[in-house]
Amino acid sequence: MTTVRPAAVAGQFYPGNPAELGGTINRFLAQADASHIQVGEPPKALIVPHAGYVFSGACAARAYATIAKVADKISRVILMGPCHRAAIHGLATTSADAWETPLGQVEIDQRAIATLTNLDQVSVNDAAHQWEHSLEVHLPFLQRVLPNFRLVPFAVGNASNVDVAEVLETLWGGEETLIVISTDLSHYLSYEDARTIDNRTATAIEKLDWQAISQEQACGRVPVSGLLTCAKKHGLAIERVGFCNSGDTAGPRDRVVGYGSWILH
Repeated sequence: MTTVRPAAVAGQFYPGNPAELGGTINRFLAQADASHIQVGEPPKALIVPHAGYVFSGACAARAYATIAKVADKISRVILMGPCHRAAIHGLATTSADAWETPLGQVEIDQRAIATLTNLDQVSVNDAAHQWEHSLEVHLPFLQRVLPNFRLVPFAVGNASNVDVAEVLETLWGGEETLIVISTDLSHYLSYEDARTIDNRTATAIEKLDWQAISQEQACGRVPVSGLLTCAKKHGLAIERVGFCNSGDTAGPRDRVVGYGSWILH
């Protein structure tokens, strides 16, 4: 029997109606300027925000738009984000056969997950994913941009950059494998303070200097640090394609959350 993780935050972080959801993503993608991106091999990785679409959807779309013209080359997505609702050790993946959104089901690549059984930092923990939004909010974007892909999801808890990098290296693959790292930046600072700190974080990310990023600067610091460790090893280039905060989009400016989008190739 097929087991399916149902959508947990549809109607909250993003529209629950399929037509409205599809239309919202289409508008975000249409407004994202990816004309400067040369079409060739797909990016190896994206770093993208995970707030409600009204706040960070446009910023996330600026990264997803860069893979639209090479989408037919991508068949597997490694998706990592922080765990907000459960305390977990290491990286938690899923036992489900598929994850569902209002746009349909995404097949889980259980064969890929099976290759990680010898890694102590990886466990199957469905409870960690039950209400988690940091991964789910990216699925509709991926479903809209990629015609056919399998998903390998991880909620990242108490882990090191080495723990994350080891998992990424095991699943690295070729151009068929896209890595998506989910993180927001600073939380609940004034607009001016957030811009200052988020610029500092962005500079560290672009220098592949994960040690210069604190947990307060990026809730997904751990998965980001693992990706940046791999990026340095593989000689990846990184490009910022989006940068804003909730004060720029749909919120007040006294307590904002920061967002950024990057592509690595």
